[in-house]
Amino acid sequence: MPEDDAATTDDLDRVAEIQREWRRERPDLDPSPQGVIGRLHRIALELTERLVAVYEQFGLSEGEFDVLATLRRAGAPYERAAGELADHTLVTTGGLTKRVDRLAARGLVERRVEASDARKRLVRLTPEGRDLIDRAITAHLANEHRILDELGRTDAAALEPILTRWLRVLDAG
Repeated sequence: MPEDDAATTDDLDRVAEIQREWRRERPDLDPSPQGVIGRLHRIALELTERLVAVYEQFGLSEGEFDVLATLRRAGAPYERAAGELADHTLVTTGGLTKRVDRLAARGLVERRVEASDARKRLVRLTPEGRDLIDRAITAHLANEHRILDELGRTDAAALEPILTRWLRVLDAG
């Protein structure tokens, strides 16, 4: 990435252009973090767009896909307590309720009361939900493979441990 103003705009990606503009307008500031964070943000937006396109093929939002996938990963009988499901999907219980309501209305999940504790609610995949998520996860993983193939195996393999370490650092903070 060019660091000086001698580089032409044609040589710069959008993030580098932004950095150059900040260096010109505010030479007292160091915009170098944008080289990583700005690009990661743009990559995240692009990845989300590409991932959501596959979920939509199955009539699912990103959140609905997440709920169904979390239940499927639980193994037979493909159910989790509502609170546990919220923890695994990283959404609030209120947000989860709305997702589960939509999925239940479509016959993809069902709620039931825990036999040993009437206060505890379980969410379970229906056979239709399991069929849908099995098809959707197959397409999702194929899509992820295509996306990473654009980067190349060597770069993807080099990037994973860096991102793993960084995520650990961010989670610890």
